[in-house]
Amino acid sequence: MPMPVSMGALFMFWLFIAIGLVLLTVGAEALIRGATSIARRFGLSELLIGVTLVGFGTSSPELVSSLGAALAGSPGVAVGNVVGSNIANILLILGVAALIAPVPVASEGFRRDAPALIAATLMAIGVSMTGEYGRIAGGVFLFALVAYIVVAYVTEKRAAEAHLLDVPHEEPRPLLPSLIFAAAGLALLAGGAKLLVSGAIGIATSLNVSETLIGLTIVAIGTSLPELVTSVVASLRGKSDLAFGNVIGSNIYNTLGILGATALVHPVAAPFAIIRFDNWIMAAATAALVLFAATRNRIERWEGALLVAGYAAYIAFLAVNA
Repeated sequence: MPMPVSMGALFMFWLFIAIGLVLLTVGAEALIRGATSIARRFGLSELLIGVTLVGFGTSSPELVSSLGAALAGSPGVAVGNVVGSNIANILLILGVAALIAPVPVASEGFRRDAPALIAATLMAIGVSMTGEYGRIAGGVFLFALVAYIVVAYVTEKRAAEAHLLDVPHEEPRPLLPSLIFAAAGLALLAGGAKLLVSGAIGIATSLNVSETLIGLTIVAIGTSLPELVTSVVASLRGKSDLAFGNVIGSNIYNTLGILGATALVHPVAAPFAIIRFDNWIMAAATAALVLFAATRNRIERWEGALLVAGYAAYIAFLAVNA
C-alpha cells in the first residue's frame, strides 16, 4: 500500500521540482555561454568542449546521486541512475534536440568518440554480468576515462593547429569571466537537479515502487535534466555540435566516471532486473545513435522522432511491469 503523504509535504515536493527546473534552465544558459567562450579562447572546437566540460559537468548530478545511493546501501538507485540516464540521454535528450533542429555530426570527432562510447557501454554490460561493480573494475573504468580525455584533447588540438576544425574566429571573452560563467552554470545545474530529484523521489516513494525502478526513471530522468536543458538550449542557439557532444560525453562519463568512482568508493551489486533487460535497452540505444549519426553525418528530425518514441515505449513498459 502506498504510504500516506500530507498535502503540505506534497506541496513542498512539487515546489522543489519547480525551483529545480528554473535553476536547471538558468544554469544551462550560463554553462553554454562560458563553455563556448572557453572553446574559443583555447582554439578548441565546440564538439570537444561539449564532450568534456559540458558533457561531464552536466553529469555531476548523476555522480552525487549514485555515490550517495551506494553509500546508503541502495544499489538499485546507484546503478539504475547511470543506466537509466544513458538511455534517457540518447532516446529522450538527443531525440528532442533533433526534433528541434537536425543535429549535424562532425565526422572527425565522431570517429574518435563513437568507439569510446561503444567500448564504455560494453564494459558496463560485461562487468554487470559478474554481479558486482567492484573496486578493480572501478579503477579500470576511471583509467579508461582519463585515457579518453587525453586522446580527445590531443587529437582535437592537432586538428585545430592543422586548420582541420571549424573553430570560431570571433574575439572570445576574457578567460576569468568565462570560467565564472561555466562554474556558476554547473553549480546551478547541480543544485537544480538536487532539488528536482528530492521532490520527485518524495512523490515516487509514496507509490511504494522498487528502488531500481525509481533509479531507472525518476532519479535517471531528474539527473538527466541538465543534459536535456543544455542540449535543447544549445540546439535553439544553433550550437548542435555542443548538443551532440554533450550526450556522448555524458554517457561516457556516466559509465566510466560515475560507475568507476562509485565502485571504487563503495562496490555495488548489479541488480538482476538491469542485467536482464535495461542493459540491452542501453546497448540498443547506443547502436541507434551510432547508426543514425554515421548515415549522412547528421541526425534528422524523423530519426529524433524515432528515438523519442522508443523512450516513450521503454517508460511505458517499465510502468506496466512495475
